[in-house]
Amino acid sequence: MAGPRFDKDFDPRYGEAVRVSPLIRRITARNPGPFTFTGTNSWLVGERALAVIDPGPDDPDHIACLLAAIGRADVAAIVITHTHRDHSPAAAVIAAATGAPILAEGPHRPSRPLALGETNPLDASGDHAFRFDRRVADGDRIEGDGWTLEAIATPGHCANHLAFALPEEDAVFSGDHVMAWSTSIVAPPDGAMSDYMASLERMMARTDGLYWPGHGGPVREPGTFLADLKAHRLGREKAVLDRVAAGDATIPDMVRVIYAAVDPHLHGAAGLSVLAHLEDLVARGLIACDGPVAIDGRYRPA
Repeated sequence: MAGPRFDKDFDPRYGEAVRVSPLIRRITARNPGPFTFTGTNSWLVGERALAVIDPGPDDPDHIACLLAAIGRADVAAIVITHTHRDHSPAAAVIAAATGAPILAEGPHRPSRPLALGETNPLDASGDHAFRFDRRVADGDRIEGDGWTLEAIATPGHCANHLAFALPEEDAVFSGDHVMAWSTSIVAPPDGAMSDYMASLERMMARTDGLYWPGHGGPVREPGTFLADLKAHRLGREKAVLDRVAAGDATIPDMVRVIYAAVDPHLHGAAGLSVLAHLEDLVARGLIACDGPVAIDGRYRPA
């Protein structure tokens, strides 16, 4: 299946505040993993009065590096793209040290109500202790000394995901919505494929020149990359439709074929991605489910 050309050539330079542009420094947390790549990128925007974007996990070494890079500068705002535990828990510590307000779309929550008896397999990844001072809605502007952040609602990876445009540099902090190294995880009920695809379309309508993601290096040609991401997701959708048409009634049956080339240890995560597509396809009337749409449901052509 054709898809985006992922770029995994990235040096995190742990422990350093890396200057990536006139306005931006990046500090990468040492929390690498299969879903975080080399670790979470935290961003410092500005010089005299900073924005701190995604201060990252509650890791003392990473927090110390952030505070050292902040130095004597004022912090105008601590800005959160979303409340997964690799992005937001350090906000409380940075706020206590600097007196800066925490800005976010809202508390962590699933993208839809849970069905009776349903559990959220990604519940542990949510920062349920997160607290914020000011709610940020789509289109809101956060202004500082020489910089402006414009909020873009981009739900899908999770319900409260925001991206932030930096018009002074024609750039976007894309969080986990769009990343150069991999596709974003969209796993119900934490995330929703219909929301993700709508957010992707919204970003495709923009003309920003560069993305700074939550993990890995920059997306240098967003227009092309977004089009390829959309094609990739639509290809996965077609694969799910094809497997149901061929008689595969359960998600494990579909995963074994669709993700045959993927490490079997990742088939659990792949199953959640298939579930996200099935939720969307059932809602659109293209697939039927015997009972509620669920990871253990049985599916058939509509």
